[in-house]
Amino acid sequence: MTAAACPCGSGRTLAACCGRFHDGEPAPDAERLMHARYSAYVLGREDYLLATWHPATRPTTLELDTVPRPQWLGLTVKAHTPQDETHSTVEFVARYKLNGRAFRLHETSRFERVDGRWLYVDGEIRE
Repeated sequence: MTAAACPCGSGRTLAACCGRFHDGEPAPDAERLMHARYSAYVLGREDYLLATWHPATRPTTLELDTVPRPQWLGLTVKAHTPQDETHSTVEFVARYKLNGRAFRLHETSRFERVDGRWLYVDGEIRE
């Protein structure tokens, strides 16, 4: 039996890539957290998404089981820009299908490092 490939597109197994972050290891930087969060969306890991969301902007629930669910197709990180030791941005494009139609989510996300862990703060959708 072959180990599952990581949904983030790294080419590594889930266990060797984003799975270790889902299991509690802190992501070393905002870009790795972005990959792990994308994988969590693909895998329906609402617990991980909420745990890595800054408390000031964290929603109560994400309702990832809402039907129809998006079919995530891929992640491309366009830029990772550290601002300082505790702030960083990641520009990415996530591709997905919903009801047979293809979409792109292009966002520049803001991250903050709190108590040694990177957290998603918010994002600006780009056209």
